[in-house]
Amino acid sequence: MSDCIFCKIARGEIPCKKVYEDDDILAFHDINPIAPVHFMVIPKQHVDSLATVDASHAPVLGKLFSKLGDLARSQGLTDGFRTIVNTGRVGQQEVYHLHIHVVGGPDRLGPMLTRK
Repeated sequence: MSDCIFCKIARGEIPCKKVYEDDDILAFHDINPIAPVHFMVIPKQHVDSLATVDASHAPVLGKLFSKLGDLARSQGLTDGFRTIVNTGRVGQQEVYHLHIHVVGGPDRLGPMLTRK
């Protein structure tokens, strides 16, 4: 998708602070972090959201998830981290390109969701 901001970042048209890159995936720091460490991992191939994933995406998703622990540790998250995949409007997805947020820091994170 040519006008997708994450596709532009993956193509190098928009600069980012890279954590990791290979032929299939890119990890980069969030420009508006919610924790001391906050980066995202994306497939370079455009995939709208987790809701549109099918079996053809299994290889890149396997690669993406298998790198998360190493990437988190490389950013100092040795005592744990949170992964977040916002999906669709109700899931508050802001950029419609599948991305996994990795967040953490030296202190324990707050609750995932607040109970009503």
